[in-house]
Amino acid sequence: MLFCRSPAPMKLRDAPSACPSLWRWLPCPPAELRLDLVLSSGQSFRWWESSPGAWTGVLGGRVWTLRQDGDRLWYTVYGEEEEHEEEEERDGCPAKAAKLNAAETDRILRDYFQLDVGLSALYHTWGAADPLFRKVANDFPGVRVLRQDPVECLFSFICTSNNHISRITAMIERLCQAFGRRLCCLDSRPFHAFPSLSALTGAEAEAQLRALGFGYRAKFVSGSARAIAEGLGAEGLCQLRSAPYAEARRVLCALPGVGAKVADCVCLLSLDKAEAVPVDTHVWQIARQRYGVALGGKSLTPRAYQEIGDFFRELWGPRAGWAQAVSTPPFLKPLPPTPSHAHPIISPFQVLFCADLRKGQKPTGSQHQA
Repeated sequence: MLFCRSPAPMKLRDAPSACPSLWRWLPCPPAELRLDLVLSSGQSFRWWESSPGAWTGVLGGRVWTLRQDGDRLWYTVYGEEEEHEEEEERDGCPAKAAKLNAAETDRILRDYFQLDVGLSALYHTWGAADPLFRKVANDFPGVRVLRQDPVECLFSFICTSNNHISRITAMIERLCQAFGRRLCCLDSRPFHAFPSLSALTGAEAEAQLRALGFGYRAKFVSGSARAIAEGLGAEGLCQLRSAPYAEARRVLCALPGVGAKVADCVCLLSLDKAEAVPVDTHVWQIARQRYGVALGGKSLTPRAYQEIGDFFRELWGPRAGWAQAVSTPPFLKPLPPTPSHAHPIISPFQVLFCADLRKGQKPTGSQHQA
């Protein structure tokens, strides 16, 4: 999301009561999904709080607005504009709101939020196994893992190295504007689809990305796009959902700019590998200080990475990656400094999302720098 210092005023378009014929809803209690916790956590970088409680973003090549009211998840979908056509409104309602098949839009949302997975039961199981989980779970209900498009997820997380969420969000926005298909314009803000592989494999793609402020990540984005296009393809990447976790991780780690942590983020957030536990130095410290996991060495070695992941998989079970999303979210207080650790630990979804999540930080003029 794009962080603002004060909430935007409510827009008529974002209220189901203003345009009831353009909105649908799914039954979904807050214990099963909290939009505010999930869409601001850094799992995806395409959502924006367009007005208080309303989230607008791009999903499946369409622009959506979502909001929650009690046990209902409301949504509306906007249609694509004609080339260079500006949005028109009548009585505050978008004239181009899409009239899509209701069963299909319901299916897309249920799949994206994995609503067929009963989260409340999982919270109970994790809490019974882990007292530390139990301490934080009541404060953070409804934190679930998204099921994203593998291409979008992969290239988004290639951009997360040594980065923070507001800057990543701005980078992904520029990427989509430069290489993606324009979808529509809301409140003078254009929305674009995520680029296709072919759009990122052009001869000038790396130079364009550098000009957009991607720095060293530019060669990883263009290089991985070429490697996938010339190898397994977008369809093959998606088919990794049916491959064993170890195989999917191995394939991803062979791509430029993809290490174990990014590979695990992609496995968890787009390839149905719920057991994937992304690990960074913050998770390593959490494992040592909060869980007493004794691992030797002064750095996060590949062996330590594997042992930490195995520890949490043993503790939380086959959906360990989901449990980690709750137990180490960006909302928890940092760990205090210790004699062996000179700086306070930031305890974010960094566990999952490989980014320094600084809630409330705006993109600045330095965002175009490498």
